[in-house]
Amino acid sequence: MRKFFVALLLCWTVGAGATALPATGTVEALFTPWDDAEGAIVRALGEAKKSIHVQAYLLTSRSIAQALQAAQSRGVTVEILADREMLEKSDKSQLPQLLEGGIPVWLETRYAIAHNKVLLIDASTTDGFVITGSYNFTWSAQARNAENLLILRGNPALVRRYLDNWRRHRDDAQKMNGGS
Repeated sequence: MRKFFVALLLCWTVGAGATALPATGTVEALFTPWDDAEGAIVRALGEAKKSIHVQAYLLTSRSIAQALQAAQSRGVTVEILADREMLEKSDKSQLPQLLEGGIPVWLETRYAIAHNKVLLIDASTTDGFVITGSYNFTWSAQARNAENLLILRGNPALVRRYLDNWRRHRDDAQKMNGGS
């Protein structure tokens, strides 16, 4: 009987469609404007050896854009998903420059807001990790806003779950062309 209640509690806690993952690895938590979240992101992008998958609501940070270009220059595969409406609303978006620099960009159009803020570093390797939180990839997120950022390492199941979600979104998105 006790096993039944534990199983029932797990189902209720995890919820419909959610996946319970093992709690492994390390968590680095940063809070802006006090912590240097942008610097942590730039350093993490510098660690990438194979791939970087970006899911961004808004990407206006020149430092992050430069780190993505630098990663691509050293042979890292970089791919970006972004919210189309925010690209159209922002004259400071770094996406056109990244696209011009050879980084493929897909625009999410299916949702009212594609509000994810995710970086997957080397997601197909055993050392892959996830960066996520409320932190937009913008100057304001670092200097003006109260934001949070988590860097989650040492949990391959979590990285795979995020990568699967990233791919599902990319499959629904429209590839950005040079003139967009």
